[in-house]
Amino acid sequence: MSLLAKIAEIEAEMARTQKNKATAHHLGLLKARLAKLRRELITPKGGGGGGPGEGFDVAKTGDARIGFVGFPSVGKSTLLSNLAGVYSEVAAYEFTTLTTVPGVIRYKGAKIQLLDLPGIIEGAKDGKGRGRQVIAVARTCNLILIVLDVLKPLGHKKLIEHELEGFGIRLNKQPPNIGFKRKDKGGINLTATCAQSELDLETVKSILAEYKIHNADVTLRSDSTADDLIDVVEGNRVFIPCIYVLNKIDQISIEELDIIYKVPHCVPISAHHRWNFDDLLERIWDYLKLVRIYTKPKGQLPDYTAPVVLPVDRTAAEDFCAKIHKNLIKEFKYALVWGSSVKHNPQKVGKDHVLEDEDVIQIVKK
Repeated sequence: MSLLAKIAEIEAEMARTQKNKATAHHLGLLKARLAKLRRELITPKGGGGGGPGEGFDVAKTGDARIGFVGFPSVGKSTLLSNLAGVYSEVAAYEFTTLTTVPGVIRYKGAKIQLLDLPGIIEGAKDGKGRGRQVIAVARTCNLILIVLDVLKPLGHKKLIEHELEGFGIRLNKQPPNIGFKRKDKGGINLTATCAQSELDLETVKSILAEYKIHNADVTLRSDSTADDLIDVVEGNRVFIPCIYVLNKIDQISIEELDIIYKVPHCVPISAHHRWNFDDLLERIWDYLKLVRIYTKPKGQLPDYTAPVVLPVDRTAAEDFCAKIHKNLIKEFKYALVWGSSVKHNPQKVGKDHVLEDEDVIQIVKK
């Protein structure tokens, strides 16, 4: 039996099983089995294989990377060429773009790489079309823009989300708050710090048994589902923020536009007429959560034209040094910082000091 047939069989069984307390255990098992098969699909076992997809992934440049995902002919290439001034072949037939087309925009001093990915079709996660490579590139992005046609958005949105979920990409979610630690002996230990609506010891044991894990400490710190537990055990999930870009708004009425504006994570634009691009860029900046740090050479004014851009979770002075040069931290004595992260301007700080957006820093060497 092929992997796809097995997956289809399990999905069919999940669809015909009623959801209630008595079947929760069984459904948890099926979900775990499904996750395992999916993983085998992404990383096939066995021989040398046919090598990686030729010339598909693009070298990472700039401070952040954004992927455009969507069905064929929703205007991904038009959006890219109008945002970045890069010519990605545009035509009125489906599957115009065949490999990844990179472009770079500068926004608020940050270099942001945009990737125009080929159209995704249904069944991409099962290896149809170029789907597997497209989604593999999408996994490396800091932000995913799902480009939808405003005339048929919801069906497309569900399908694309389903494809990305099947590949272990979780959109606009936080990693599940579950502690998981394997042990050599002692069976399975389940501690829940709050009431659980779905998981109990039996379900947890059966899911872990599917992964041949019989000794582990599991701590549930929030009301978790079976899917959350599977995500933690698999450990290869990426959590990426996502914006839904509704393209072609020149084809709808103002009243419809007002309704669209109320949808969360949504930006309506028209790629062809370049409408609402500033709103899209502003939203992209919010979701990327980048921090700009300006440098100040000794005895000169700060350089406000070329900030050093850091991701929001790594903004210590040490990370700033590493971004400039890997040997700088060895010569680091202290830094002078002006800005919102310090009480006095300037303030002497050590390498553990956490910088905030638009701080000015001057590094003093030994």
